Amino acid sequence: MIKPEELAARLLDVVLVVSGAAIASNIRFDEIGRANIYYAFVAFAAAFALALFPAFGVYDSWRGRSKMGLVGQVSLAWLAVQTCALVLMFTLHRSDFVSRLWFAYWTATTGGLMIVSRIAVHRVLDRLRLAGLNLRKVAVVGRGVHAAELVRKIDGHTSAGFRTAAVLDVQHEGPALSGVIPAVPAFAELHAFADYIRAQDIHELWLALPLSEEHTIYDCVQELREDLVNIRFMPDLRSVAMFDSTMIDLLGVPAINLVASPLSQTSQLQKEMFDRLFAAAALISLAPLLVAIAIAVKLSSRGPVLFRQKRKGADGRVFTIYKFRSMRLHAETPGALCQATRHDARITPIGAFLRHTSLDELPQFFNVLRGDMSVVGPRPHALEHDDLYQKVVAGYIQRYRIKPGITGWAQINGFRGETDQIEKMERRVEHDLYYLGNWSFALDMRIIAATIVKGLVHNNAY
Repeated sequence: MIKPEELAARLLDVVLVVSGAAIASNIRFDEIGRANIYYAFVAFAAAFALALFPAFGVYDSWRGRSKMGLVGQVSLAWLAVQTCALVLMFTLHRSDFVSRLWFAYWTATTGGLMIVSRIAVHRVLDRLRLAGLNLRKVAVVGRGVHAAELVRKIDGHTSAGFRTAAVLDVQHEGPALSGVIPAVPAFAELHAFADYIRAQDIHELWLALPLSEEHTIYDCVQELREDLVNIRFMPDLRSVAMFDSTMIDLLGVPAINLVASPLSQTSQLQKEMFDRLFAAAALISLAPLLVAIAIAVKLSSRGPVLFRQKRKGADGRVFTIYKFRSMRLHAETPGALCQATRHDARITPIGAFLRHTSLDELPQFFNVLRGDMSVVGPRPHALEHDDLYQKVVAGYIQRYRIKPGITGWAQINGFRGETDQIEKMERRVEHDLYYLGNWSFALDMRIIAATIVKGLVHNNAY
């Protein structure tokens, strides 16, 4: 059953879809007044929004979650809606009757209205929470650094909507959890702690415990299982998990990812949809530049326009990567690979310019369209380098938990080009693992923006 607040949000989105279309029409021309096809287009988009937005988690509770993540979710969901509506219009052979400029205005205006409206609502809620209103009281059971960090996060981010109301310290040795926030009541005995939860009408119990505290977890659940208390387990997995652990469902059994892809299936689907849309738009808009570069490469020296090489993709699957050829034809020693160096005689003059500006990477948008690569992700290396660095750089193979990218967090932070020292590759891998552990749609947008602004030209690219 749909909650009243979700129903209100859905109705508001329909209003914003219609309002955005009307605003787009009035910006430059009265398109909607000319043909009924515009009304049909808007109706299709509104219907797709009602159907698709829940699948993207747009109407889920965002209490305690990143606001930038919400912006990314809404943007991606709206782009998916417009793509579906556009495909439907193509299928009905009605797309030629719609102004492309009006469609662009409508997409941008409605997307902006959706984002602004949600930010405004969250700003109001944040102010209420900072004033002590609309806060959900949380009781914490835990020990050690993990639990102490959780308590500090709760009270350090009041706008998230939570407040620590009590703690049960199960510490056997070391600093006490009760000293983190002295004003919060601390207990050492479970029954007294449970009685306090009932008396204070606390509906959130968070268990910040290591896996070795199975008996404590069991006792807490048994004590409060007949009460209307949300019991959430936040295990301390820092010593065993490669990335921030996520919960998934396998054959109806809950499972925690310890060493696996850090992206959920929903996140992977969202990233995949964005990659295909972005790659298609990039190839269409850059088509004249691609043709000009292809002609320049062909005239620069004999040989093919494109350079092809085997690389590893997600889960270690091998694919063929495309680049504009930047070197003269030469023979390579089987099983060995010689990286390009500064003033490398093999590089043609046009090739040097392409490598320095990263324009030689543009054909990789075809790899993205094929599903071999992502727009943003760890850069793929030659197979010979994979075999070498996997043995000497810790965590190197984890880079292939997701699809490799045209650009990445390491590249915009200066770690690109020749890796003539192990330390350079170690630093690159550190940045790649940071990206995997902290992925978000907003981070991808930040990397793309940084690549466009400062990442195309770099002194390490030669």
